Amino acid sequence: MKELDPFILLVVFQEMLGPLLWLLLAVVVLGLLAFAALLVREKKLVSYRLVRSEVLGIVGGVLALVLMAQVSSSGFTDAGGPVDWFLIALVFGIGLAGSTILFYTMAGWWSVWRQSSTAANVQ
Repeated sequence: MKELDPFILLVVFQEMLGPLLWLLLAVVVLGLLAFAALLVREKKLVSYRLVRSEVLGIVGGVLALVLMAQVSSSGFTDAGGPVDWFLIALVFGIGLAGSTILFYTMAGWWSVWRQSSTAANVQ
């Protein structure tokens, strides 16, 4: 394979993940849109929420590794060279970053919703 064709990658991921691929892509797109909307609304990052989300992001990284092991035909004991370990670290990092963004977004919108419902109950 001399060229990197995005359509080929899409077909390979579709074969590996099946319908889960489209669910994961929808979560990514909707999560990023919700994150961007939250940043526009708050105009800042809330540090305590970010730190908590980073800690929970470790769980997301581990779950990404579990998903990788489930959909591939090999396990972690089959990793032999540096490229294999780099791929494992990359999968963990993407899972960590993605879940950190999702946890931060969910906590932010939960805080917005809670404040608006509390203000409505006071009036």
